[in-house]
Amino acid sequence: MKSLLVGLLPMLLTGAELSVPYEKHQLKNGMRVILSQDRAVPVVSVYMLYGVGARSEEKGRTGFAHLFEHMMFQGSKNAPKGMHFKLIESNGGSLNGSTHPDYTDYFQTLPSNKLPVALWLEADRMRGLDISQANLDNQKEAVKQERRLRVDNQPYFGAIIETWPELAFRNWHNSHSLIGSFEDLNAAGVADVVRFFKTYYAPNNAILAIVGDISIPETRKLVEDYFGAIPPQPQPKHPDLTEPAVTRGRAAVHRDPLAQVPGVVVGYPGPARRSPEYYALGMADVLLSGGDSSRLHQNLVKGRQSVVRFEANPGWPFQSASDYKDPNVYAVFLLHKPNFTGKQIADQVQEQMDRIAREGVEAAELERARTLLRSTRVQELQSSLRRATLLAQYELFDGRPEWITEELDRFTNVPAAEIQAVVRKYLAPEKRFTLEIVPAPKEAAK
Repeated sequence: MKSLLVGLLPMLLTGAELSVPYEKHQLKNGMRVILSQDRAVPVVSVYMLYGVGARSEEKGRTGFAHLFEHMMFQGSKNAPKGMHFKLIESNGGSLNGSTHPDYTDYFQTLPSNKLPVALWLEADRMRGLDISQANLDNQKEAVKQERRLRVDNQPYFGAIIETWPELAFRNWHNSHSLIGSFEDLNAAGVADVVRFFKTYYAPNNAILAIVGDISIPETRKLVEDYFGAIPPQPQPKHPDLTEPAVTRGRAAVHRDPLAQVPGVVVGYPGPARRSPEYYALGMADVLLSGGDSSRLHQNLVKGRQSVVRFEANPGWPFQSASDYKDPNVYAVFLLHKPNFTGKQIADQVQEQMDRIAREGVEAAELERARTLLRSTRVQELQSSLRRATLLAQYELFDGRPEWITEELDRFTNVPAAEIQAVVRKYLAPEKRFTLEIVPAPKEAAK
């Protein structure tokens, strides 16, 4: 469980007491629309999600989902290159996009009276993206430069983005790099990009969530006016992501010339989304890694003083509980002191899991974890952009945006016995994947 903020009042709330009212409808072209009104501040968040990510890519075309995230900011039929940023920012807003294993998203937050600006821009690039050789060449270089800066010249990122998926998965669609290779980027042509755009960037493969200071009837009309006439495309086929059963653990060593402190990733195959075991694993994660009272912090950071910092999540490093989609893993990434080996740290992590499997969880500890989870979700929902993000994600993965509040009770009502059982079944040493990240001189790394 990543960084958490703890308040006092939210500790008393349950999922049933939370309220995020919304309306969902579908345009004739298949685009799903979720609207949620909140008059608290005169701000609106517009979140556009397309059902395509790195796991939808073809061999020889790795990095296409990420490349396309860049291409979407290169101008469209009526909004030349640079206008999207200029219009949003000059109207007091902010914007960005991101690529994930199972979706790509684009989002902007701006004053609510400027909502038509954001809708016009999103609709114009969905209707007619400017796909030219010049724009493609430009963004190929931009993606390469991003890879150099964020992966090739940053400690740990090469291990996390390239090596870890190859260790954790056997199906190529799950195991290849999210950011892609230079070779595949160089091989991409305009025709490839046009085909990718027509296949995946169609209204029937998109979800639009709008949250904030809006009038529902007026916003419905605006969405229809801007997006209603965009034609749908054949529904895209997504690849089979099935993984073979894990019968034994796997281990690897990544020598990193940029790392100053050693690290280790410890992971295990995870359960199916929305299964009872999924909720139990989510609570096990809070017990293990949620805040300063967690077992890993108390026993490894404070107790043994072997670990410097750590983070964990179902689906780590690219996903969390809200957008976790199986097949996937539960993983913990730890930076540790050099007088310990990666295997020793992995064994220390395993000790904490084995304790839960053997002894269970005491009521007071479980209640602290539940309180932390409630508080985190309440504070998370204070952001209109985060609400829009979650509403769209739950629609994509579950067809149920109401999970934005209802799933909290599913997690916090998991009994201690089920947490013990899921740790015993899934976080077992014989199923463990271990990736040691070892600082190494450049010559040794080569």
